[in-house]
Amino acid sequence: MKVGVVGAGLMGGEIALTFALAGDTVILHDLDQVRLEQARARLRTIVDKGAARGAYTDDQREFALARITATTRLEDMADCDFVTEAVFESADVKQSVLQSLDAICAPSCVLASNTSTLPISTLAAALSPSRRPAFIGTHYFSPVSRMALVEVIPGFETSAATTALALEVMRRIGKSPVLVKDVAGFAVNRMLHAMLIEAVKLVEEGVATPQDLDIACKLGLGHPIGPFALMDAVSSGLCVQVQDILHEAYGERFRPPALLKQRVAAGYGGGKGRPGWLDHH
Repeated sequence: MKVGVVGAGLMGGEIALTFALAGDTVILHDLDQVRLEQARARLRTIVDKGAARGAYTDDQREFALARITATTRLEDMADCDFVTEAVFESADVKQSVLQSLDAICAPSCVLASNTSTLPISTLAAALSPSRRPAFIGTHYFSPVSRMALVEVIPGFETSAATTALALEVMRRIGKSPVLVKDVAGFAVNRMLHAMLIEAVKLVEEGVATPQDLDIACKLGLGHPIGPFALMDAVSSGLCVQVQDILHEAYGERFRPPALLKQRVAAGYGGGKGRPGWLDHH
């Protein structure tokens, strides 16, 4: 297949790498060359580390990055078979990109969105009626290069053929897809953020520290990472953003806790190089 990925951030770059490792030709798009160069350097590090631990063969290590072509021209997606949108988690931003792809890509091309929370049918409203049967959600999990799960979400008008193809493609690139109904937050994020909200409330109430709650989840629940380490990794700001969407869809049970919002506003939201729960509490 010839595959396109729009957005060269942490998610988009690794989605591109996953397809390249499976042998596909990949076009990776972003708005400026600097972001694309940063993405390529990041992917080189991932491939080198993966090869060192035996996750990739020598052939995969040698050829994976060579299969990825970086571009700032969305028009280079014109002859792709499967294009994934992986831009900022905003309905307006995503719909703008999807509208452009709809006009550029061949009628046979399947469009997919990596949205983590926005209903697929809502995003599909930006597409022409003839394109909607070939549009589907494929929600990957971070880090994409190591996490096997992908939520596959058909919209109201997604065809059965598109759903079957997306499931087949996910399996072919080494992922384990699960089919999920098109609702806000899908399945995993609804379970995850219910836990994250309760974890922050436990800290607000003085029940336990973030450090001890992380230990409790790892040793008592078998989680590979605790909720506060996870929030520090993905950033608390992103968590607030997701919870705002879930709160709007489902009401009070997903209202972002006051402490979480306060920490983000004060600059303690975590993320790369920024203080978070575990190093500043």
